[in-house]
Amino acid sequence: MSTIWTPSGEHQPHEEPEIEQELRQARAELAAVPVADIIANHAIGLWQLAMLHLTPDPAPDGTPVPPRLAEAGLAIDALGALVDTLGDRLEPHADTLREAVTQLRLAYVQLGAHRDA
Repeated sequence: MSTIWTPSGEHQPHEEPEIEQELRQARAELAAVPVADIIANHAIGLWQLAMLHLTPDPAPDGTPVPPRLAEAGLAIDALGALVDTLGDRLEPHADTLREAVTQLRLAYVQLGAHRDA
């Protein structure tokens, strides 16, 4: 276990045996999950972030809020980089994630064209 620097010097944290066991158990459970599943979960988080910015909630007074395209674009590009780079290594989620990126890209273009019209 590492030490923690404090103003009074190095401190060796002492964890209870139960906590150490829980941490080992949590690590073992996480290690048992396929990495593609965990990456897909993170990818869904990027999809949700893009959607949040493409379809923002109305202002408190009910006034519609325009899409935040720059913010959405960054989330879409991040998701696209992940999906396009890893491709079939994300199986069994690859096709679903590719479709999600495609739909987000189309929505982004449509909203941008609508805004510019």
